[in-house]
Amino acid sequence: MLAMNATRRLLLAVAALAAAVVIEPAHHQAVAATEVVAVVNGLPITSSDVSRRAAFLRLQRQKSDAKTARDQLVEEALKREEIARVKMSVSTDDVDKAFARFAASNKLSPEQLTKILGQAGVGAEHFKEYIAVQMSWPRLVNARYGSRGRMSSQELVTRMMENKEKPVTTEYFLQQVIFVVPDSKRNAILGKRKAEAEASRTKFPGCEQSKQFAATMLDVSVRSLGRVLAPELPEEWKPLIKKASGGTTGTRVTERGVEFLAICNQRQVSDDFAAEVVFRAEDLGKQKSDANPNEEKYLEELRNKAQIDLR
Repeated sequence: MLAMNATRRLLLAVAALAAAVVIEPAHHQAVAATEVVAVVNGLPITSSDVSRRAAFLRLQRQKSDAKTARDQLVEEALKREEIARVKMSVSTDDVDKAFARFAASNKLSPEQLTKILGQAGVGAEHFKEYIAVQMSWPRLVNARYGSRGRMSSQELVTRMMENKEKPVTTEYFLQQVIFVVPDSKRNAILGKRKAEAEASRTKFPGCEQSKQFAATMLDVSVRSLGRVLAPELPEEWKPLIKKASGGTTGTRVTERGVEFLAICNQRQVSDDFAAEVVFRAEDLGKQKSDANPNEEKYLEELRNKAQIDLR
């Protein structure tokens, strides 16, 4: 399951940049000869990369010396490699949409934001690479370590007493239908696969016959996601689920190909587990930071296994 709070994490991570981009659109970086300043598991980090990250840090009003910028890039290189290894990266489409949302939140078009980031010495591609890691990394941590722990029975009872009654939420039973697009053929067949996925939604026979239905088509797989409560829905799927008609959502382009969700069943529930999920979501929403102690634990493991050459 995708990380529930990836979009919110991204917004928190770039909140400071939002004000700074509008205030300081014309900062220019001196361009120096590019040289390799670090190598992480065989992948180089150049002085140009460090220059862009330093400019990005300045926009956020953070310490922006070369060492800080380089250290951040080394950390991101470790994360990016692990994201690629387990194939849990968000899609280019997800990143572009996040970029567009960020631009809109600053009353800018994506083209205007691209120009401003270029003037600031950051560049749109550098920012998008940052967005991709910020959205993908929490998925890995959640997949590796799970949630941060169940509430104790006493905590749950206390919260329910405070609220006078159990909260009610929507319970979904979902299947994920994936029209697979190999990386090597992505540019050539993505449009065709999207059209095929859209057409299949109108003929979808229901969850009980979904696997037989998928077997009639080329490179289509079906995954059962089981029971998912509304607060647990991935942010990128929530709008599509709310707008779903005929038992399926609209399609999304992802790193795997083109996908849609089939809603096998939905109902309102108020059992103990549902109450815990709602309370946990409320608590996360009140937190100023999403810091997860397992993130540093995971990152330290990657550092210990990595070959890092600082120059």
